[in-house]
Amino acid sequence: MSISEHFTNFLQPELAATQGLKEEVFKIRHNVYCEELEFEEPRDNGQETDEFDAQSIFALIKHKPSNTYTSCVRLVKSTHSTELLPLELFCLDKLKFYDECLKFHPQNFPRSEIAEISRLAVRSEFRRRKADKFEGSAHGAISEETYSETELRCFPFIAIGLYMAGASLGMDTGVKHCYVMMEPRLARSMKFVGIKFVQLGDAINYHGLRAPYYINPEIFLQNLSPGFKSLYLAIKSDLHDQID
Repeated sequence: MSISEHFTNFLQPELAATQGLKEEVFKIRHNVYCEELEFEEPRDNGQETDEFDAQSIFALIKHKPSNTYTSCVRLVKSTHSTELLPLELFCLDKLKFYDECLKFHPQNFPRSEIAEISRLAVRSEFRRRKADKFEGSAHGAISEETYSETELRCFPFIAIGLYMAGASLGMDTGVKHCYVMMEPRLARSMKFVGIKFVQLGDAINYHGLRAPYYINPEIFLQNLSPGFKSLYLAIKSDLHDQID
């Protein structure tokens, strides 16, 4: 089967447009960021939230056979100069942009056209090894003992699906310049499917070794391999209908 057909047989992207679905997002993040990785302090309500959620759009990916939400991602937007992106607030003073990448600095673009993909999280039960660090486990490998062999061919695409969901949300809401802090190994992995992020500077210690990356709709679409472009169009179609 094609990549998109295989993905959509088992997985469904959903816009977290209701309070209930947003709480599902925050619970997944608590599971990953607070309980498993201990990047954040546990919360009494079991939901991990921060100051950027108020300016964000969220997406989930559901495992259809079990009706379980596997993972989440958010797109942090900015409407004015006081609404900073996470990268701007926490990392700009530590980052040294490569000279050839200064043209991609967020200050060069209208605030309404920039966004950051962040808080990507995949539940531990949908990954091969519970002890994996977040950067590696974000690829979406799952427990071989729990899920079928057929499904195993699909689940490594969960992280790819999350980035595609973030890209779709951005393009549907006027974003032309997108940023992400990610582990360089994950960025290299994304190149295999044609998602070629532009590295803006050297990696820094930010919840592990992370580097700043940039992508825009033209870079994103021109490099996708045919099979993954088909997957992106399927995800975009699903989310576009929900945004409408």
